[in-house]
Amino acid sequence: MNPLHHPASEVPADLEKANGATTSVSSRNSIEKGTLSTSSSPTPVLIHVPTRFQRINHRIESLAGLEARGIVRVLPEERHGSSVMGYAQMAILWFSANVTANNLAVGLLGPLVFELGFLDSAMMATFGSLIGSIPTAYMSIWGAQSGNRTMIVARYFMGYWPAKITCFLNMIIMVGYGTISCIISGQLLSAVSGGSMSIVVGIIIVALISWLVAVFGMAIFHTYERWSWLPQLIALMVLVGSAGPNFNPTLQSTGPASAITAHRLSFFSLCLSVPLSWAGAGSDFYVYYPENTNKKLTFLMTFSGLTLSFVWVTLMGVGLGCGVASTPAWATAYETSSGALLLAGYGGLGGFGKFCGVIVALGVISNNIPGTYAAALGCQVLGRYGKAVPRYLWVCVVVTVYFVCAIAGRNNLFNIFENFLALMGYWLMIFVAIVLEEHLIFKGRMAPGFDWTQWENPKYLPIGVAALSAFLIGWAGAIIGMDQVWFVGPVATMIGDNTGADIGIWLGSGFAIVTYPPLRYLELKKFGR
Repeated sequence: MNPLHHPASEVPADLEKANGATTSVSSRNSIEKGTLSTSSSPTPVLIHVPTRFQRINHRIESLAGLEARGIVRVLPEERHGSSVMGYAQMAILWFSANVTANNLAVGLLGPLVFELGFLDSAMMATFGSLIGSIPTAYMSIWGAQSGNRTMIVARYFMGYWPAKITCFLNMIIMVGYGTISCIISGQLLSAVSGGSMSIVVGIIIVALISWLVAVFGMAIFHTYERWSWLPQLIALMVLVGSAGPNFNPTLQSTGPASAITAHRLSFFSLCLSVPLSWAGAGSDFYVYYPENTNKKLTFLMTFSGLTLSFVWVTLMGVGLGCGVASTPAWATAYETSSGALLLAGYGGLGGFGKFCGVIVALGVISNNIPGTYAAALGCQVLGRYGKAVPRYLWVCVVVTVYFVCAIAGRNNLFNIFENFLALMGYWLMIFVAIVLEEHLIFKGRMAPGFDWTQWENPKYLPIGVAALSAFLIGWAGAIIGMDQVWFVGPVATMIGDNTGADIGIWLGSGFAIVTYPPLRYLELKKFGR
């Protein structure tokens, strides 16, 4: 059986009660006589659930294909067998989710915001995408090993309570990307209609389809991602053929050498932050793979899917951005919106070009769905009351939030890109650094290995003092190295003859790397876990 096909009806009810843990108010979980257990401790905490709500929820979760499971661990006997196609699906998933217009728009920032030439922008985009994909590929290996979602796995490294901080930050990332995707799609659909359809209508369309697929969960989600990349790929290849002659590869970076160096560094960090942003959800989509899933192949296939999509679409964005300087029609379109610029790339193709524009606009749904799914699970990770709410209801909340944010920010896309992406990259690199050090230095040496059945037992999991301290110290490093519109750190201002460059992601992770090992050593000596 394909390891990615697992409708909720295939999951036995009794197997979802692993270790007494529950995920949602469901007849498939642990509702007994109007109460819900929300703890794996010997004396569970019970939350009263009205009988009427139980009945309604049961009917909803009985819908064919709807995933009733939330954050409860997937037991080994619930997994599906491995196959060659299963490994291929890993790469397909990440390629499909990221060969989208919102990631293409990142490439526009190199020439249009940082004033870099074609070669500089292309180099920063390529190497930023490659390096930024590594942490996400690394974090993806924990899904099949543990059967737990990424933010549950984080408890084994950050501690039960500090992991809630990273979970909340990860939810912000997913909502932020949902906002960006909706804006890009709305702008593009509005441009296709010649302005007769407002950006708001486009945002509504994308949000509704994203909601529908994410509500049903993993089985529908994987089926959608398995095929959605194909029309995207064709439409973007048409864009290359149509717009390629105007990409202006001779465009040079402007400004003094010191300023160019600073802008290179800032754009590189930005391009790195985009694939890195998936690190907080890397394991979420592999929990139904068997425990013996090859870790090296998991890393390789995830890395391949990420890099193939990000490098290609970001370079296309660089080409479009560089063409603005030499193509008057593109410059005029850019004054309207980035979506209008993307559509201008199909200039000369008439109705077929508009049709391709619609395909590209709707393609961002592939990017929205996994983010929405991960954010909804994060709502359950935050606490027992959040876990008591069914996953599909949290999907409704998440979609509503980024829909409202997209409406409010639809005219400030580049500001959101430039500030939001880099800011989120700070904490993720710090988090991955802590996970990597705990994994390579302490687990199996000074600290016990991983007992994945204890995912909800605070008495087994690390105290988290060391991880939280290193995380906060890392944030201090990120703050003094950040270069944002609203704040420029003192170290950042020293780069490029006071031009300023964003090195927050490097200082933050560096501070965490240096401070975590001694703090963790002391924590183990004191508490033994």
